[in-house]
This record gives sequence, C-alpha cells and structure tokens, in this order.
Amino acid sequence: MQAPDLSVVVPVYNEQEGLASLFARIYPALDALGLRYELIFVDDGSRDRSAAMLREQFEKRPDVTRVVLLAGNFGQHPAILAGFAQCRGERVVTLDADLQNPPEEIGKLLAKMDEGADYVGGVRRQRQDSWLRRVPSRLMNRLRERITDIRMTDQGCMLRAYSREVIEAVNQCRETSTFIPALAYTFARRPAEVEVAHEERAAGTSKYSMFKLVALNFDLMTGFSLAPLQLFSALGMLIATGSVLLYLVVMVKRMLLADNLHDALGALWDRDILAYFLIGLQLFGVGLLGEYIGRIYEEVRQRPRYVVSGVLQREE
Repeated sequence: MQAPDLSVVVPVYNEQEGLASLFARIYPALDALGLRYELIFVDDGSRDRSAAMLREQFEKRPDVTRVVLLAGNFGQHPAILAGFAQCRGERVVTLDADLQNPPEEIGKLLAKMDEGADYVGGVRRQRQDSWLRRVPSRLMNRLRERITDIRMTDQGCMLRAYSREVIEAVNQCRETSTFIPALAYTFARRPAEVEVAHEERAAGTSKYSMFKLVALNFDLMTGFSLAPLQLFSALGMLIATGSVLLYLVVMVKRMLLADNLHDALGALWDRDILAYFLIGLQLFGVGLLGEYIGRIYEEVRQRPRYVVSGVLQREE
C-alpha cells in the first residue's frame, strides 16, 4: 500500500463536547490540501463518550480515519507516541482536539517544510489563554533555553510538523516520560517555526491543571539536562565554601580580641558555624549522589509508555 503524504495525530481525552466541531473542521481542512492523508485519533482512556464518537466517525470516513484506543489514561505525550507508532505518512502533524490550534493552519507548517525544514514548531499568535498560563509559560521557556540546547519560542503549542526521519528517531527512544517537541528537536537538523492562529477552547475544559503544567515542565528540565542537579551540587559547594570563609573570619577576630590563650583556643569552636558547614556538605553530597542516580535513571527506564487495547482501521 502506498504511504500517505501526511499523517495527522490527534490525542483525545474526554472531549465529547468538542469532537463534533473538530470533525466538522478538520476533514475539510485536510481535504483542501490535496494530499493523500490519514487522520489518527488516539483515545487516551476517555471516561465520557469520546471513544464511542471516534468509532462512529471511523465508520463514516474509514478511508482516511484510524482510531487507536489505549487501555488507560497515560497522558497526552504517551498518547501522541502511540500515534507516532501507527502513522505511515512522509510528514506527521500533531494537533490538539480542543480546536485552540485551528486545523486550517496545518498548511502553513507544510509550506515551511517545503522550504527544507524537517521539524516545524507552531508559535501561537495572540494567545487566548489567561495570564496565569501565559506568564509561567514565558518564564519556563526562558529557563529551558538557559539550561538546555533546545530553542523553542512556544513549547506549549502542540501544532507541530515532523519529517519521517525525525518520527523514526523518536520511535526508537524508550524513555518512559518525555516531552515530544523537545525530544524531536534534538533529532532535527533543520528546525524552523511559524506563527499560527490561536483560538479559545471550543468546548469542555483544559485537561492540564497548574500542577500538571508544573510537573510537565519539571519533566522537561530533568529529562533533557542534568543542570538542575548540577546547580544543586554547586549550591552545596558554595554554602560549604562560604561557611569555611566565615569560620576563618570569625575565628581570627575572636583570637585577636581574646585576653589569654585559653580564651583564644575556646574561640575556635562555634557550633552554629560548624552546623552551617555540615549542612553545606550535605547539600553538596545529596546533589552529587542525585546526579549519579539521575544518570542511572536515564538508562534503566524500561516501563511501557502506553498500552494499546485496539486499533480501528480499514482492512487493506
């Protein structure tokens, strides 16, 4: 069977309120591209009618629709990885199901790939999220750029395009927890970005609470750099060094002010400064130990990222 030109992977989790709108817009947008395409919906263990609606949609458009049903809720990025494992297109686009990234913008990403890019990230223009999401996102973008070699203007935008070579490299990775846009960036030779429109959520509510956003960014930091552990080690070393210098200054001052040798020798002992020094050494030791554990953790993560319970596709 001839491979399609384009695969579009859409993770779905409890999106029954917005799926009808998504279906009404995404198929015409992809048909208008004039390409052979496949649309892969990945149901991430939805507890509402999302899986049933995806089955119904598959029956309506079995020629271009495939549905991957996961056995539980594994998260957005494992769901996308499940879609990557199934996709056959020469180019792959990821898109959220909430319509905040309009499917009509997919053509912009493909046009950039026509210019030679093998990885194209979307940058949301006039972002419609609240400031509680925008401000922390900007701060995390800046922090990530400082401690990793990954350069993404808008790491939270899931509207992205990948070449087949990048997808195959991503599929070979086996870490349990990962941040797909950053992982793909490490394999891209010619990454690029384009501005895309951003709309308010059509229906339903965001599945990312503030806690999940913090956890996701923590995974990004620890999964692509040892800088957090190295900074922790440096902090412990700085505290230990500072305590030694403070100890020397205080002791010299006390000895100079002492009236006799006994008082001068007694001045060499200071419980608080000693505790300060030991705490610094402990922080340094914990950071150093954590760095080794972090390296071991990177090597031994072998748990399955997701479990597929079924795939709906037309028999060829």
